[in-house]
Amino acid sequence: MIAVASAAEERPARVSGIDKIERRRVALAESALKTLGELGYARTSLREIANNSEFTHGVVHYYFRDKIDLISYCVRYYKTKCARRYDEVVETATSADELATGFLGKMTQTLVEETPMHKLWYDLRAQSMFEEQLRPDVEAIDQLLEEMIWRILSRYADLTGTTPTVDAPTAYALIDGLFEQAVVGYAANPEKVPDLLTGRLLQVLPKLVAP
Repeated sequence: MIAVASAAEERPARVSGIDKIERRRVALAESALKTLGELGYARTSLREIANNSEFTHGVVHYYFRDKIDLISYCVRYYKTKCARRYDEVVETATSADELATGFLGKMTQTLVEETPMHKLWYDLRAQSMFEEQLRPDVEAIDQLLEEMIWRILSRYADLTGTTPTVDAPTAYALIDGLFEQAVVGYAANPEKVPDLLTGRLLQVLPKLVAP
């Protein structure tokens, strides 16, 4: 009985230790994202991240084995939150117009407010063609985002009494392509690009469904 009690007592401490490590990794990721968004993949090192945060280089290196490990974690953490951003719109919209308005509103908001993070994601996705270590995380993030777009399109089809005319990968490629184009163009033309993105998506969305 004593041995069983000791094992049971140790288990919460072990879980607590894991939680503590994960909380520290999240804190490091949140601190690193600003530097990564500003400098991009190629120009960022663990030391550069440490120099622009409250953490020492040794602490950063303790929790992440190398730059790829940290950057992959950062982007995975950020994009996982992004993938759930539209869930409330999908769940609460009662008409196709309401869904489209909510979706486009959130998409243009994240374009304007979080451009550096999106630039980092597209930078990382391009680098994954050359860095094999990046590919599993990039593929996992792409899958999350594809599922997000499919949830939106499926709900849009339900609200319009139609059926999607494309599969999930195609819908994702089309909408993500327009968003990436907006991310690239935003720095040069911040006044017009959000409205251009909205207009283009409003053109495309009805074409992705049919009776």
